[in-house]
Amino acid sequence: MSRRPLTLARRESRDGRLLLSPTLLVVALVVVVPFLGTLWFAFQDLRLIDIPSLSVLDFEPTLENFERMLTTSGFWTSLRTTVLYALLCTITSVGAGLVLALAMRRPFRGRGPIRALVLVPYVLPVVAAVTTWQAVLNPQYGPVNAFGMRFLGWDEPINFLTTGSYDVAGLPVPLAFLSIVAFETWKCAPLAFLFITARLQTVSKDLEEAALIDGASPLQSFRHVVLPELRGVLALLAVLRFIWTFQNFNDPYLLTSGAGGTEVLAIRVYNELINRSNVGTASALGLVLTVLLAGLLVAYVRMSRSREAA
Repeated sequence: MSRRPLTLARRESRDGRLLLSPTLLVVALVVVVPFLGTLWFAFQDLRLIDIPSLSVLDFEPTLENFERMLTTSGFWTSLRTTVLYALLCTITSVGAGLVLALAMRRPFRGRGPIRALVLVPYVLPVVAAVTTWQAVLNPQYGPVNAFGMRFLGWDEPINFLTTGSYDVAGLPVPLAFLSIVAFETWKCAPLAFLFITARLQTVSKDLEEAALIDGASPLQSFRHVVLPELRGVLALLAVLRFIWTFQNFNDPYLLTSGAGGTEVLAIRVYNELINRSNVGTASALGLVLTVLLAGLLVAYVRMSRSREAA
């Protein structure tokens, strides 16, 4: 029985599937399979020692991991710390990037080298950046403590990276927490600077000049002419920065290891998996993180669609 020759449309469809198949295979191996594994572990009462003898037939679904996660002391504190950390870092890094982009928008002497220096924190390897900050804030030989004791009247050096609460004029200040926020702002503001600078180059200068001729102040020109043009990129930056910071593990762990009230959820997942060898609870925590971030992403997509439809 002879086969019917394929039409052009069917051949193109077959070729398209063949071209896509390597990508789909990689996505399945790198994304789908690990996620399904995390989902499976999250509903199993499982420890690291049980993995070598683990079998698919032993699957006994349970909600104990989620119950243990919610009732263990420190979970809600970690969740609150993570939300505050992501929120503050998003506001400060995007705000600093906006200020830098506006400050270097007009040509001036030395703008090129200054722009290059602004980008240094972002391209610096995270280990080198963390080591630099630990040296600067070191209570024994760090220049910050030396300056504070000599010129600011500090009685004794301050360990910025382990002090959970420090009394300043009668008010408790979370030093370690603010230190990791400052580090994240310093490291990530250059990315916001790049995004906003690229968008600013497309803003029509004629509109700004017309607003200034009509008597608008520079602040009014920025508010009513420039800022509306930046809303899209600012919203995108805010969502991306919040997501990246919410799941950030490297920076807070390398700086403080979760000490001084800086145990974000990503560090808690690490502690559950490595220090407590509890795969089930770590997977449940990871699943909760994924659900929270997916909800934020869905809200952003809906917001973008409604703006395009308007």
